[in-house]
Amino acid sequence: MRTLELLAPAKDLECGLAAIDHGADAVYIGAEKFGARAAAGNSLDDIRRLTDYAHQFGAKVYVTVNTIVYERELAASQQLVTDLARIGVDALLVQDMATLAMRKVALDEVGHAPQLHASTQCDTRTAEKARWLRDLGFTRVVLARELSVEEIQTIHREVPDVELEVFVHGALCVSYSGVCYASQYCFQRSANRGECAQFCRMKFDLLDADGKVIEHDRHLLSLKDLCQIDHLEELADAGASSFKIEGRLKDAGYVKNVVAAYSRRLNELVMRRPDDYQRASYGVVTYHFDPSLRKTFNRGFTTYFLKGRQPDIASFDTPKALGEYVGKVKELRRDSFNVAGTAAFANGDGLCYLTRERELEGFRVNRAVGNRLYPYKMPQGLRPGMALYRNNDVSFEKLLAGQTAERKISISMTFALTHDGFSLRICVPFLEEEAVSRVTFDHQEAKKPQGDNIIRQLSKLGATPYVCAEVVISDQADRYFIPSSLLADLRREGVEALSLLIRKAMAQPRDIAQSATAAPAMAHAWQPEYARRPYLFNLSNSQARAFYEAHGLSDVRPAFEVAGGGDAAPLLMQCRHCLRYALGHCVRRGGSRPTWHEPLTLRLGDGRRFPLEFDCKACQMNVYGEK
Repeated sequence: MRTLELLAPAKDLECGLAAIDHGADAVYIGAEKFGARAAAGNSLDDIRRLTDYAHQFGAKVYVTVNTIVYERELAASQQLVTDLARIGVDALLVQDMATLAMRKVALDEVGHAPQLHASTQCDTRTAEKARWLRDLGFTRVVLARELSVEEIQTIHREVPDVELEVFVHGALCVSYSGVCYASQYCFQRSANRGECAQFCRMKFDLLDADGKVIEHDRHLLSLKDLCQIDHLEELADAGASSFKIEGRLKDAGYVKNVVAAYSRRLNELVMRRPDDYQRASYGVVTYHFDPSLRKTFNRGFTTYFLKGRQPDIASFDTPKALGEYVGKVKELRRDSFNVAGTAAFANGDGLCYLTRERELEGFRVNRAVGNRLYPYKMPQGLRPGMALYRNNDVSFEKLLAGQTAERKISISMTFALTHDGFSLRICVPFLEEEAVSRVTFDHQEAKKPQGDNIIRQLSKLGATPYVCAEVVISDQADRYFIPSSLLADLRREGVEALSLLIRKAMAQPRDIAQSATAAPAMAHAWQPEYARRPYLFNLSNSQARAFYEAHGLSDVRPAFEVAGGGDAAPLLMQCRHCLRYALGHCVRRGGSRPTWHEPLTLRLGDGRRFPLEFDCKACQMNVYGEK
C-alpha cells in the first residue's frame, strides 16, 4: 500500500493552519530568509506553532530553503538549518548543494535533522537526475512541472525508492524551474533568489527575421494555471506520492478552497482503492461549504503536458485572473445591463470581460437585481454578446472568511476499575500504544447507574483535535460513583497523553542523509546543456563548489547571479511551451508552414529583444538574451 500526501502552500501561519484544517497532509512554508518567495517569510516561532499543530494530525511541515546562497550568507543559512532542526520540522526543500553539509552540521549539533527534499529548482526531468539526488541522501524529488504521466512513470520505475512530488494546481512557470535567468538578466531580480519579476507575464511583440510583426503586444509567454484534479489517480498510479498545490503568495481563502477540493478527491480515490492507497495524515474533515476551483484566482486551467503536448496551454490575452464564466451581456442601458445565463449575482461582485481589442477590463457591481446589473460606473467597452466573467465572488469570499471546516481524529475510550480507583484508556487506529490515565478514588456503590454521566463527561472533547467514537465501560464500572470533576481529570490527562504519543510518533529520528562525499561521482549526463553552460549549476558559494569538486567537476562556472551568463547571448529560458506550435505552425505535428522567415525574436515594450531557438529534437523552445 502506498501513502498519498496532499501538500499545501502557506504564506503565513494563518494559511498553514487553514491548510491543515481543510485536509492537507503536509504544508510547505518559507522562513524569514532563503525561500524562493521572498515576500512570504515567517518567523521561527510561527513555524514552530504550525509544526506543533500539524503534528497533532500526523501532518508534516516542510520549510523552503530553496534559494541559492551567497558566500556572505553561509553562516546565516547554517544557523537557519540548525534552528529548523531544533524546532522539529519534517523536511527542508532545498536547491543549493551547500545545504547537504549544513544538514550534517545540524545533525551533529542537535541529534536529529529534517529530511532533504530536492526542490523543483533542482530541475529534475530524468531518472538519471532523480537517482543521483537519491544517492546524495534526498528522500524526495520535486519533479519538473512539464513532465508527462509516462515520464513520471519511467522515473518511478527506474528509481522506486525515492518519493516523487508533483505539482497538481496553481501557477505555471514557462521555463523549467531553476534555469530561468530572464528576471535576473532584465531586472537584476533573480528567480533563484525568490525575487522573480514575472518576465513571462509581460507583453511582447513577435518579430521574424525581416522585422515583420507576427504578433503585437500580447502575453506570449503567459501560461494558464495548472489543474490536475481529474487526474490524481493517473498520477498516483504513475508513482507520484505527493500532490503539490502552488501558491505561497495566496491568501487563506484560496488555500481553504483549493485544499478542500483536492482533499475530497483524494479521499474518493482512497475509499475506492483501499488496498492500494491511504492518506498520509489522520483525522476526518467536516466542511461547511462546497469548494469551487473556478471561484478563486485562476488564469483558466490546463493539464499542461500531462498527456503530452496539448493546444491552448497559454493565455495570450491576459496574465490576470478571468474567474468563472457567468454568461453573456444581453441588453445594455445607460446605467445597467442584463446578463444571459443562470448565475446569481450579489452587490459588490467583481466582473470582467475582454474588449474587442482583447484587453481585459473589469468593474464592480453596485447593485444586482436578478440578472440586471448596475455597475458603479458603466464600462465603456461593454457590448452585447460579450462573454462575462466573475473574478471576485463576494458571497463566496464572505463564506470563506468564516469557519469553513473542522478536522477531528476519532478516538475510542475504555473506562474501567482499578484496585484503587478508575482508569481511562484511549486508542486510535494508527497507533499501537494506548494512552492511559488514572485517578485514585474509593469505590462507592452509586445510588443510580453512572453510565450516562460517564459517557457524557468523557465525550466533552471541546477544542481538542479529537471526537469520541465510543466509550466502553468495562468491569461494571458504572455501578460505582465517580464525581464529574474526576471524570474531567481522567479525560484531560488521557487526551494529553494521547497527544504526547502522537507527537512522539512524529518525532522519530529522521533518516540520516549520506554525506556529500559518500555519493557516487556524477557526470551530469542527463543534461548536456550543463557541459556547454556550467552556470546552470547555480553555484554561488564555496561550500557548493567544494561539493561539486568532490564529485569530479572542477570547471563549474559561478552562477548567473554571481558572474552573469558569460555568453554573448546567454540562454535565459528553456521552455516546453512553443510559439511555433501555439500559432499553428509546428510542421512535425501537422501544422501549416509559416510565411515568416526565422529566426524569430520576442520584443519587450522597451525595445529589448530576445532571440528564439526551436530545438525540435528536444521539442523545446529556448529564449536567449541579446548578443
